[in-house]
Amino acid sequence: MSTLPDETLRKILVQIQQTAVQSQRALNISKQQAASKDRERRILQLTIDEIQSIQGDVNLYKGVGKMFMMVPRTTMEKELKTQEKELTDDINNLNKKAKYLEKQFNDAQSQLRDIFHHSPKQ
Repeated sequence: MSTLPDETLRKILVQIQQTAVQSQRALNISKQQAASKDRERRILQLTIDEIQSIQGDVNLYKGVGKMFMMVPRTTMEKELKTQEKELTDDINNLNKKAKYLEKQFNDAQSQLRDIFHHSPKQ
């Protein structure tokens, strides 16, 4: 590293720092999105449990804009389970993305540590 000109070394350091900052920001956003989707999924699970605990043939209503429409029980359960599956898939994808971003951030930090650790003492 000491054979590189100062300007080139500075550019490399800035690029690595930018990568670390961008990875950290994206990681935080990804974690927030995963937490939000997990809350939605838990609400759906509670709703599904409530619907399944109701005995007999009851009217179920679904909010559509400013009004409510009567929906058959099987249709409502099917829609809720589909939404739950989509949210679970989204959460899994966001967790994979978070792992990748965390690895990218750790790699950038270790590169910075290596550069400063091996830099000549002044």
